[in-house]
Amino acid sequence: MNDWFEPGLPFHCTGCGDCCTGEPGAVWLDDADVTRLAAHLGLEVQAFEEKHVRLVAGRRSLFERFNGDCEFFNRETRGCGLYDARPTQCRTYPWWPHLIESAEAWEGVKRECEGARVTEPLVSAESIRERAAELRRSRAR
Repeated sequence: MNDWFEPGLPFHCTGCGDCCTGEPGAVWLDDADVTRLAAHLGLEVQAFEEKHVRLVAGRRSLFERFNGDCEFFNRETRGCGLYDARPTQCRTYPWWPHLIESAEAWEGVKRECEGARVTEPLVSAESIRERAAELRRSRAR
């Protein structure tokens, strides 16, 4: 398959935390995410859902603070309290299908994400497609 990003795209997460903060939004969760996150926090699934999950338009999402920050984002360290077990949506960013559908869409990512403005390393087209497919599978569950 020849996508517009076939040569690869430069990306390196700088850990700035901008994707975890700002405007209110949703971090969608599937069953695998909920199970993994509950185990990571040492909670039963039901207890995790009661404490950390809200319904948005009938779908599960992590709670967020009033300012739009993810509840697991630590402003002091600029880190994620769930990093090693983070949701699929977080793990696959910025390789979401709508963000890589065109060079123009990618330019929007570059305006929002400093990690997309680096010049190296290049992420291979194969890896980009795998991450996008991972998110599609997660959303289909």
